[in-house]
Amino acid sequence: MSKDASRLFDDEGLKVSHVASEEKYKGAIIRVFREEVELPNGAHRHWDVVRHLGAVCVVPIDEDGNVIMVRQFRYPAGRVMLEIPAGKLESKDDDRLLRAKKELKEETGATAKEWICLGDIFTTPAYVDERITMYLAKGLEFGETDLDEGEFLTSLKMPLEEAAALVTEGKIEDAKTQAALLRAYVMKLQGRL
Repeated sequence: MSKDASRLFDDEGLKVSHVASEEKYKGAIIRVFREEVELPNGAHRHWDVVRHLGAVCVVPIDEDGNVIMVRQFRYPAGRVMLEIPAGKLESKDDDRLLRAKKELKEETGATAKEWICLGDIFTTPAYVDERITMYLAKGLEFGETDLDEGEFLTSLKMPLEEAAALVTEGKIEDAKTQAALLRAYVMKLQGRL
């Protein structure tokens, strides 16, 4: 390992310490806090932080190597987006794998025989604490969808290679979908799928 590579996980001189919090907003999905923190140099600063329970997403791959994707309107983005199935946690104790299985069934009607954790991502760690756990699901069997009330989406399938190309071409804008698809694609290139 090179000298610079050995520093990849050295936190010395970088940690920020929590001093105090004040809740500014509490909604159905997020909470917003004004945090007072102490910087590595001892100075104090205020930081606005959005707290979120977290989420899961799934790259479902069928026996032909196709990814099952969904299209749905995302109001904050103001457009229909192409994504992989996903959903938010219902509580801090929500089991992430069970939630992923539930979301896959709800949005695509599929169940899977094999589940592989692809890891976690933070989409906007500068001010949001949402951690998204990514999964890959194989051995799919299809049944009926069971969408949440107020959820409207359509599903489609495409080869994993095509989905990865859409990411690199900038045609998939959703961060969790980009990260999960590219991880799955790299695993395929490495012969691990």
